[in-house]
Amino acid sequence: MLSQESIENFKNNLRGQLIQPSDPEFEEARKVYNGMIDKKPLMIARCLDVADVMSAINFGRENKLLTAIRGGGHNGPGLGTCDDGLVIDLSLMKGLRVNPKTKTVSVEPGCTQGDMDHACHAFGLAVPAGIVSTTGVAGLTLGGGHGYLSRQHGLTIDNLLEVDMVLADGSFVTANENQNEDLFWAVRGGGGNFGVVTNFVFQAHPVKMIYGGLVFWDINHGKQVMQWYRDFQKKAPVELCTFLGLKRVPATAPFPEEIWGEKICALISCYNGPQEAGEKAMKPIFDELPQPIFQHVGEMPFTMIQSLFDPLLPKGLQWYWKGDFIKELSDEAIDIHLKYAEKSPTPMSLVHLYPIDGAVHHVAPQDTAWSCRDATWSMVIAGIDPDPSNADALKKWGREYWQAIHPHGWGAAYVNFMMEEGEDRIKASYGINHQRLASIKKKYDPNNFFRVNQNIKPE
Repeated sequence: MLSQESIENFKNNLRGQLIQPSDPEFEEARKVYNGMIDKKPLMIARCLDVADVMSAINFGRENKLLTAIRGGGHNGPGLGTCDDGLVIDLSLMKGLRVNPKTKTVSVEPGCTQGDMDHACHAFGLAVPAGIVSTTGVAGLTLGGGHGYLSRQHGLTIDNLLEVDMVLADGSFVTANENQNEDLFWAVRGGGGNFGVVTNFVFQAHPVKMIYGGLVFWDINHGKQVMQWYRDFQKKAPVELCTFLGLKRVPATAPFPEEIWGEKICALISCYNGPQEAGEKAMKPIFDELPQPIFQHVGEMPFTMIQSLFDPLLPKGLQWYWKGDFIKELSDEAIDIHLKYAEKSPTPMSLVHLYPIDGAVHHVAPQDTAWSCRDATWSMVIAGIDPDPSNADALKKWGREYWQAIHPHGWGAAYVNFMMEEGEDRIKASYGINHQRLASIKKKYDPNNFFRVNQNIKPE
């Protein structure tokens, strides 16, 4: 039982805000990105600085409270919140500084990908990250981070130079290649298991204008497009990232009304370079495939393609995710994908295949906690809808689809695309690195204080 006095002392020690169920802002503050998650914490500590984070961790530990850490709140299974515990909310910690001389950027954990993209773009720079700008930088990074720039510049963690962290005992440390090297190794893919990162330092790269966009084919051409894509991917220049989607045309501008709701196979491309080179790299898409039913391709700022999907994916939708890494895309697997795409339960539900090659393969599996370096694609099946009454249908479709396609995968998944799927699934996803991660977990968090996550138990 918590005494009112201890709660008041904690509240008075915060520069930020302590939100409790009786406060008018509690209902909004407890919401996360996934509307399927409906958890009610005991309190939410909105931290403003590192001292607040230290105070919150100490309070949670001393009072034996289940404690969840929230950055952007995008986590699929809602691991940025909990029932009847403490949420350490980092969303107000939005400090961000770009050093154009060293091409580095310092980012606090409340920043979204859009915040980082915006700040870097002014200097003609970008950090490899995901494809939705409302995603939190912290959770994306700690899980690995892949997106449009990964074929050229690697995962987000491959561009991570340093972190500041608060550990389970409330102490503050810095981890990089020269100090606390084991901790630095672990946070590059090991999730939030080892502490709360209060600052990230990334290496950025020259990125300004890109060439790319969307190309859609009727689903009847899906098999031909997917067979072509698996071969094209092997020879495409690393400056070009093209991911594949099976989905439906959104019922909104700029898509023509006559194709709204049509089932499609889509290629979404981003070429980091001048228009002429981008047109050349993408030319086979138009020369070697059937006539698309829609295309919207051209030169645009990198920040534009990064935020392209934001209006379609507001906070509060129902989400059910299942993921796997894929080495080969066989004809049999393609048939399974198309079968379940036809059975899609809602207009927003989809499957995406993101390239995992190029620079990602230049890092050895044991060089970072993220071990699946030999994959070719990262697959996500996403059941999505605004209506909570469709939640069961999303889960049923996602599970059945995944069970059918899983034998054609690698047995492991990107932890950022996993729901709460159990310890065996987590071990499989970390593979050869799980034992080392468990050992480091024992060193830095022996009592598993940080356990509201894709949890790695202490050795």
